[in-house]
Amino acid sequence: MSKLHLVFGGRVADPTTLDFVDPSKLDVVGIFPDYASAEKAWRAAAQRTVDDAEMRYVVVHLHRMLDPDVEASTKA
Repeated sequence: MSKLHLVFGGRVADPTTLDFVDPSKLDVVGIFPDYASAEKAWRAAAQRTVDDAEMRYVVVHLHRMLDPDVEASTKA
């Protein structure tokens, strides 16, 4: 299975949390085939909003959500 990663971001209520103010306005950067390309996209998106403390971008490991048993068995 591919190790897919989702990069998205948006305005948060508190910069120390992931409590997005309006999920309908999230900026979905894209889905990437590996962490390296996702990180590159995340860095570019975060850099565009570096002066806005209420904007936050994240990388989500979709492959862990799609098949959590595989991740658990590789850590054991």
